[in-house]
Amino acid sequence: MQAKKEILLESGTNELEVLELGIGAHKEQCLGINVAKVREITAPGKVSKLPRSHPHISGLILMRNEILPVINLPRVLGLEEELEWNEGSFVVTEFNELKVVFHVGWVSQIHRISWEQIEKPSDMLQSGGSIVGVIKLEDKMIMLLDFEKIVVDINPATGINVKRLDKVATRHERGTKRILIAEDSAILRKLLEETLSTAGYTQHHIFHDGKQAWDYLLDTYDQQKENTLEQVHLMITDIEMPQMDGLHLTKKIKEHEFLHRIPVVIFSSLISESLKHKGDAVGANAQITKPQIDTLVETLDTIIFG
Repeated sequence: MQAKKEILLESGTNELEVLELGIGAHKEQCLGINVAKVREITAPGKVSKLPRSHPHISGLILMRNEILPVINLPRVLGLEEELEWNEGSFVVTEFNELKVVFHVGWVSQIHRISWEQIEKPSDMLQSGGSIVGVIKLEDKMIMLLDFEKIVVDINPATGINVKRLDKVATRHERGTKRILIAEDSAILRKLLEETLSTAGYTQHHIFHDGKQAWDYLLDTYDQQKENTLEQVHLMITDIEMPQMDGLHLTKKIKEHEFLHRIPVVIFSSLISESLKHKGDAVGANAQITKPQIDTLVETLDTIIFG
């Protein structure tokens, strides 16, 4: 992925790089993944099959002294094409503190685009689907896949689990604080709402993308001025969202003459040691990877109550 290193984006520009990939030989169906999740692209190799494993898992492979699961993308998408072990490419990914290999038919090029160019899929496509956005280019359409959901569907233990809150102490005063949440995934919005309510943070306002959250903050400030801090105690934001991503949202908040006082916690699958500098650059108060809902609650407590 040398090309990736050469075009790394600055933080907070509301842009991303999308690796175009697909399954069929004729490239009639174009799919995409955020380059920030890609660690390596390699030729495919033989995998060791696992007994009684999930049908979407081809097996395990040893790469650079790490044993990684290989997910067969055609099977995930319910396509008839079946890749042989020596066909296509392996896309090595890292997100949610996991490394996973996806077996794909082909990889093409990297597109640098704005989140404003990504259209949200319809409710029908979002419901139970694996598409988080659609990118319209001049000569093609690229469907941005929800790779996190693909992995969670195979192994639910890798997702947000309310049982993580068992070790978090109860604090009744959490219910007096109002939290804003920007998250584009309908499933994760519901999970966040339920888990935060379980922890005692029962006052929250949820937005589908960063632009909705930013517009709300501006409207609140126009109406409330200094009283805004009594209406908003903290913002939680994902990074990957159509229209306005979480890094750009955080940057706009922290550059505002008054709203910069609102603490911002980035809660994303993209949080890793190699990418934390992006959140630091835009002024995030904390960054937490998505499965760690217990750490999120503890961080909210520390920021809000001291």
